[in-house]
Amino acid sequence: MTTTTELKELFRNADAVCFDVDSTVIKEEGIDELAKFCGVGDAVAEMTRRAMGGSVTFKAALTERLALIRPSRDQVQSLILDHPPRLTEGIKELVHKLHQRNVQVFLISGGFQSIVEHVAIKLNIPLTNVFANRLKFYFNGEYAGFDETQLTAESGGKGKVIRLLKERFRFKKMVMIGDGATDMEACPPADGFIGFGGNVVRQQVKENAKWYITDFEELLRELENKNCKMKQNNIFY
Repeated sequence: MTTTTELKELFRNADAVCFDVDSTVIKEEGIDELAKFCGVGDAVAEMTRRAMGGSVTFKAALTERLALIRPSRDQVQSLILDHPPRLTEGIKELVHKLHQRNVQVFLISGGFQSIVEHVAIKLNIPLTNVFANRLKFYFNGEYAGFDETQLTAESGGKGKVIRLLKERFRFKKMVMIGDGATDMEACPPADGFIGFGGNVVRQQVKENAKWYITDFEELLRELENKNCKMKQNNIFY
């Protein structure tokens, strides 16, 4: 998209909207919260900052961080129960409004399936619309790595998921919304990208996104603008 105006028009008429999860749909970085829970928070947070800035490949950063955290199955489950992810203000209303308009909503995350599915349930998003990384555990529940075959485990993985969805469902207007470099790089194949800085500001994204927002109310207002225009047009029929 070449202008903010065109991007807003695309969003108002999108048939699918894809959201990043960590620091976008939820306030936290899930992997950082897991690291804190496992006692290695500071070291992993620094690795996350480098990964989100785009200075290292995603798979390398994920491998490095998980090798340090080594979360057990019980630790992951305890994190979700004791410290559930907090939804960003306005996201529940926005997803509800998109669903009312029969817009397909997807969560595409470099985070972990178990955490992202918990978020999807809160937002009434079908679990089939969740794409995230899967942790692997041994029979005794100890950490055994992650599923490296998942598209989201790779650099450029979010774009690969969007390309897959376009081929599968024939979406014509897909928008990606997120806070990080991996989200911005998903456009193309996404038809438009909206940068989000409501929880954390990634300077690279802020400087390069054609449309950069700091709260979801702005997107809700755009959808309401569409409603108003439709009502005005109907007056003349």
